[in-house]
Amino acid sequence: MSSAAATEQATLPPLPAPPKSRIHYRRRARIASVFKHAGLILLSIVMIYPLIWLVVSSLKPNDQIFRDLSIFTTDLTLDNYVQGWTTQGLPFSHFLLNSAILSVGAILGNLISCSLAAYAFARLRFRGRNLFFAIMLGTIMLPFHVVLVPQFVIFRELGWLETFLPLIVPKFLATDAFFVFLMVQFIRGLPKEIFEAARIDGAGHPRIFAQVTLPLMVPALATTAIFTFIWTWGDFFGPLIYLRTRENFPVSIALKGFVDAQSSSDYGAMFAMSVVSLIPLFLAFLIGQKYLVKGIATTGIK
Repeated sequence: MSSAAATEQATLPPLPAPPKSRIHYRRRARIASVFKHAGLILLSIVMIYPLIWLVVSSLKPNDQIFRDLSIFTTDLTLDNYVQGWTTQGLPFSHFLLNSAILSVGAILGNLISCSLAAYAFARLRFRGRNLFFAIMLGTIMLPFHVVLVPQFVIFRELGWLETFLPLIVPKFLATDAFFVFLMVQFIRGLPKEIFEAARIDGAGHPRIFAQVTLPLMVPALATTAIFTFIWTWGDFFGPLIYLRTRENFPVSIALKGFVDAQSSSDYGAMFAMSVVSLIPLFLAFLIGQKYLVKGIATTGIK
């Protein structure tokens, strides 16, 4: 049997060689992939170079920051962090706490008000719904500077200047139309059968919103929370208008105190505290990255 099998194997025709066009295609695809990844790596280095330079400069002596712009240096020190933490007359943790209060208040306001408004636009039937929704979307294109003076006058008459209220209370009124639109599209993408089954079980709109809609909106809610935190933490214009007392300054305004046009500026301390202020943003993005991508890339359960 072995000799017969060997004879039969010897008589089988050889396997055909793959076409040259396929070999060339695979080779070209590999070369293109190498160049693509090399280009992406180079572009990433160019994009993160300012951040790397910021971190390295925060560790340099103040008189060498702009004398040597290289990121390769051995003369590193932590004096900028020690000096920057206390040079504002208050510990820098005080400004971090102010920014945290503003961010938490803005996040709670947007999550509560925008989710309620989105559910109303997506699931409730009322007269003028489409008109109000169109007006709400139109406010996205309205520049902030148009309503700046009227808002300032209102908050001044209410006695809210020098407080966090002008920066937090509007968030509880669903003023961020982008997040309302995001949640509306997410809710509309959810299966209607879920809401119909809840209605058959006797659930009203408050119960459907709390027990059915909110658990399914976790990606959209997480996206709203992350973006609100990033925008509020880095907001400079709003606190600059309503806050004048150093005790109320958030991080964005406190960093401006390191630069003085009439006297010497402490760039080393400013860079050091800038690195410290960026840490919460990186943590928020790393923790919520999964929900951030899912909330933007999807519009509901498929």
